[in-house]
Amino acid sequence: MEKQLATDDTGSMHYSLCDGCRFCHEGAKMVLFITGVCGRDCFYCPISSERKNVDSTYANERKVESDEDVLEEARGMDALGTGLTGGEPLLRLERTLHYIRLLKAEFGQEHHIHLYTCTAPSREVLAQLKDAGLDELRMHPPVDLWDHFHGSKYHDSLKQAIELGLSAGIEIPAIAKVPEIERAIAEAGAFLNLNELEFSDTNSAGMKRHGYRLRDEVSNAVQGSETLAHEIVLNSSANIRYCSSRFKDAIQLRQRLKRTASRMARSFDEITDDGTIVYGEIRGDLAKAQTAMQKLGIPQDMYACIGKERIEIAWWILDDITEELAGFEKSIVERYPLKDGLVVERIPL
Repeated sequence: MEKQLATDDTGSMHYSLCDGCRFCHEGAKMVLFITGVCGRDCFYCPISSERKNVDSTYANERKVESDEDVLEEARGMDALGTGLTGGEPLLRLERTLHYIRLLKAEFGQEHHIHLYTCTAPSREVLAQLKDAGLDELRMHPPVDLWDHFHGSKYHDSLKQAIELGLSAGIEIPAIAKVPEIERAIAEAGAFLNLNELEFSDTNSAGMKRHGYRLRDEVSNAVQGSETLAHEIVLNSSANIRYCSSRFKDAIQLRQRLKRTASRMARSFDEITDDGTIVYGEIRGDLAKAQTAMQKLGIPQDMYACIGKERIEIAWWILDDITEELAGFEKSIVERYPLKDGLVVERIPL
């Protein structure tokens, strides 16, 4: 049966998706950043300066202080799975195993967990990960091994992971043709994920030293990365997927935000097509503002007092009563539906 190529308007393409990618496409995977510590120093590493080489854990954008933080974040977005990343998660093996067990115990074996690693895990480590409940392994070998992958320790680890019952593959940026990796994954029944290479605040100097340039003035993507990825996918018989930077921003993140917003939105929050929430905000003498709203007959489920700082209210109601609330600081706020979510826009009234 002939393979069917799936494409979208973000430039991404694939013939088939592993479960980890499928849940990511739905925005249903929580990102659990185990640690920023890493034994490698890849010139293209995009990790922010706040996280790079810092031994802290984050669930999506939330800094983890307790197990409940992780579980609450997963519940908040109705996560169907989790991607473990870093830094290098396996430099904190016990922490990684703990979170795999925690998530499986809370959400069941159907909660899909994949892990990114720059290492070539030994059979012993792979067995521990499998026993803890890991479903999928994605390895990131160093660039200097890409042309010598066949027979390397990463190749051995890939085959051992599959022997132990893990779904396994290689995930790298699209910066070079990789026939050795293609051959190895085809023989092993594994997969290859190619990601569009991107500039970030922390990698821009290294990227420029290596001769990379921006694709255009409105994107962080590297010129030529997508063209190369398309060529590799279209001319290979191996199981390869390509994920564009536009897909991550336009679809993956948006779907995750929508899932989160649908779970946490209050009766007076409006959810946008981008997954952000919009509401009105009142600052000033809150007791006086509440009295005024009661006189105007505003239903109590259409607003909430946030400490002593502000009242949050349905934006359309605030827009209607703005003249009756003269003397108060009023605005319409759009923000991400996350704990202390980033404010996207604030419009004064």
